[in-house]
Amino acid sequence: MKISILTLFPQMFDGPFAHSIVKRAQEQNLLEITFVNIRSFGIGTHKTVDDTPYGGGRGMILRVDVAAKAIAAAKDKKYKREHVVLLDARGKTFDQTKAKELSRFDHLILVCGHYEGVDERIRAFVDEEISIGDFILTGGEIPAMLITDALTRLLPGVLKDGVTQNESFSLMDPTPLLEHPQYTKPQNFNDMSVPEVLLSGNHAEIETWRKKQSNSITQKHRPDMLKKSSRRR
Repeated sequence: MKISILTLFPQMFDGPFAHSIVKRAQEQNLLEITFVNIRSFGIGTHKTVDDTPYGGGRGMILRVDVAAKAIAAAKDKKYKREHVVLLDARGKTFDQTKAKELSRFDHLILVCGHYEGVDERIRAFVDEEISIGDFILTGGEIPAMLITDALTRLLPGVLKDGVTQNESFSLMDPTPLLEHPQYTKPQNFNDMSVPEVLLSGNHAEIETWRKKQSNSITQKHRPDMLKKSSRRR
């Protein structure tokens, strides 16, 4: 899979993508990450990428002519399944279901907004708009990091088979559930012990216990997930 990130600040990605799973995925040629500096397509000597909004108002707006050129430059004809995403507060909230959907594309282009917003006409050049939550960020760079990390874990060969199946939001029973409690050594610590069922060696009982724990934890911490699932059925 190839992920192209359109940004005004490509240097922001140096640290997050140079370590751990994302780094290994790139080294194993399972993932290619490229950056397109939007400023390279700026107007005039000073490479202007934004301007004041028509009708007045505060802040600066990313220009449509600049963004359109950057998107066109990022596209790669060798990929059949190409998808352009604008990271924007108006978009659908990113979740594990959306991560799985996006991971099926051959080439994903993430457009990082910045400043006060983007020219409305930029939306005509993207396939989808995505938000990572109901809060305000300086730009789309952090959402791009988050989405890239989530997608990388889903790519074939990046993690061992079955690793992602029991993680929170991946558990389907048929409702998405939070993950069950996990324990490792030592068996006893500060009067806190590992549940006996996990030491029993009875895999059927362990699986039953884990499902009950996942349901209980989801009910306690994220009851909204259970409500959403019941509305879908």
